Amino acid sequence: QVQLVESGGGLVQVGGSLRLSCAASGRTFSNSAMGWFRQAPGKESEFVAAITWTSGITYYADSVQGRFTISRDKAKNMVYLQMNSLKPEDAATYYCAYYRGGGINKSSSYNYWGQGTQVTVSS
Repeated sequence: QVQLVESGGGLVQVGGSLRLSCAASGRTFSNSAMGWFRQAPGKESEFVAAITWTSGITYYADSVQGRFTISRDKAKNMVYLQMNSLKPEDAATYYCAYYRGGGINKSSSYNYWGQGTQVTVSS
């Protein structure tokens, strides 16, 4: 069992920055990965970024490449998403998820999810 708790969401202006955190617990995360997804009202869940736990290899959606940075702190079992140059289309509820295998940008490849943290971008 894996428990994931996100935090750090809030209201930010266009062009601003926000850092999301995900506290992970419940099992060893070696040989796995963690991902961030987001979902805006009326839209499907969208892959944002992922990071392999041991080696720190990162993956990004094209829409956030160059603006967002995913990182992890293995000692603290934390995953972060640094979001810069935020746009109105970045507004969504962001979810941290535990990767179980398969396409790393597919939501079906993740079997544990946090409760989400909301990001609002004002223009």
